[in-house]
Amino acid sequence: MNLAEALRKGFLIGDGANGTALVAKGYRGKICDLANLTHPELVAEVHQAYAEAGADLIETNTFSSNRLRLADQGIDADPIALNREGARLAKRAGKWVLGAMGPIGKPMAPIGHISSDEAFACFAEQAKALHDGGVDGYLLETFIYVDELEVAVKAVQSVSDRPILVAKAFIEDGEAIAEGLPARVAERMASWGVAALGANCIVGPQRMLDLVRTISESTQTPVLAYPAPGLPQLVKGEVTYDSSPDYFARAALRLFEEGARLVGGCCGTTPAHIAALRQALDAKPIKPRVTVAAAREKAEKAEVAASRPSELSEKLAKGKFVAAVEMDLPRGLRLEKLLAGARALKIAGVDTINISDGARARLRMNPMAVCSLIMREVGIDATMHFACRDRNLLAVQSDLLGSHALGVRNILAVTGDPANIGDYPSATSVFDIDSIGLIRIMSRFNEGIDLAGYGIGVKTAFTICCAFNPDAIEPETELDRLQRKVDAGAQCFYTQPVFEEASALRAVEIAARFKLPVLVGVLPLRNPRHAEFMHNEVPGVSVPDELRKRLSDAPDDAEAARIGEEEATRLAQLIRKSGAAGLYLMPPANQYAVAERIVEAVRSS
Repeated sequence: MNLAEALRKGFLIGDGANGTALVAKGYRGKICDLANLTHPELVAEVHQAYAEAGADLIETNTFSSNRLRLADQGIDADPIALNREGARLAKRAGKWVLGAMGPIGKPMAPIGHISSDEAFACFAEQAKALHDGGVDGYLLETFIYVDELEVAVKAVQSVSDRPILVAKAFIEDGEAIAEGLPARVAERMASWGVAALGANCIVGPQRMLDLVRTISESTQTPVLAYPAPGLPQLVKGEVTYDSSPDYFARAALRLFEEGARLVGGCCGTTPAHIAALRQALDAKPIKPRVTVAAAREKAEKAEVAASRPSELSEKLAKGKFVAAVEMDLPRGLRLEKLLAGARALKIAGVDTINISDGARARLRMNPMAVCSLIMREVGIDATMHFACRDRNLLAVQSDLLGSHALGVRNILAVTGDPANIGDYPSATSVFDIDSIGLIRIMSRFNEGIDLAGYGIGVKTAFTICCAFNPDAIEPETELDRLQRKVDAGAQCFYTQPVFEEASALRAVEIAARFKLPVLVGVLPLRNPRHAEFMHNEVPGVSVPDELRKRLSDAPDDAEAARIGEEEATRLAQLIRKSGAAGLYLMPPANQYAVAERIVEAVRSS
């Protein structure tokens, strides 16, 4: 009987966590996969211990052994050697061997920077090495993103015809069960022609029950479950699990009753846990329950409520010419002048106040809080710039949900300046994603789901804005990024400051090409030094020679500022007549009266 037949006809037990067992034996390498080359006999001992405990299948110690994940962790090791040796060591246990393959460790595009082609090549390389090492099949496990898992499956299929088992990691969330996400995922995974599918990691055996029940109701493909023994805790700097093997065995046995054909253990499980499960399975005949597809039917009938759009979004939809003004945040907590300036700008006819997110990596108050204060105390719409520099994927989504709950729904997605140029150069720059990935996350929220596919209760109503520079040094690259932002879900875009009519008209033409509204940036210059700085030190910004000469010839800074405001007003009036959706004013620091006069002049023209 081959592996695929055994999965369909009987009940199989997998092994437990290789890493947990290796650490228990004293291994302290950077990642456990490296033990395949540095401590092969230790790895072989772990596999043998699981085989003697009663496991029918042994996983190779290769979860992290793909080229991209190794590079991300700064490990200079040959993934082909790691995987081939991993397969060879596992085969010594004399059981069916599954080539363990985990995700690449970073989100794929359009959320992250790694293309699907890069991921495909990485997975194919690992799968080929495992195939050459003699594995009987593959277990693609602990994948969060189903799109990435599909790429991995296709990559394995491109180099091997051996059975593929797949497992997604689901969060501990009963609402996800009620919304039918596991069922939808299972149907998609089954369409790939895999030998078994299911869930692993994160949750313990009791929490895994609902997942297995829901998945088994939605597919005829054999179901697998590899739970953790329980919830982890941090003890003396190490993650530990406090769950007895007997408890694990009793709880995991119910997974067979709910429809699983293969049950093993994930992080925290040991040979003792697998031995207890083997003993329990051998002692008790399994009677799988009769399944009914109730959860999916309930999910299909469920409707997700939609949120109300922002004022800015409604104005853009109606074709009203809008005026946005960026206000600089002061250091510390004193916002009285900023709020007073916002009130004056509202009276002048401004539609939204833009608040940057630590521009140039300076320490400033959180823009979410400032936008919320402006909206509450001034009564004008606000647009929050949202930088990817300071937040990991969890914090990005958490802050976006908090922003939406506070009513701050206009978001300008920016990648953000690196921390090493700012107030705290030793601070860590996260950059899990860039602005394109951030746009995609907001787009999914507007669909009512988060990045992992879990429902968020309602469809958000983010106005998804992005940045574009019509005078970029590499215009083709800038246009390509704009296209990717649009594909990810951008709904409008702001430009960098422009100083020539041709640049403004180019931005309007590009907006028409992409069928998106554009707010064209205008920055009133203060003096000759300001003009020279913008022209020579800000990438992609060009100040015409004639304008720089006029400012330089001015008798004093006051006259230069008048000239700068005059030119900004003229350009703003042209933008008003050009077909642009709006004007994006960036006045000199705290000189909001300049913005007031320009907006009033545009409104009256």
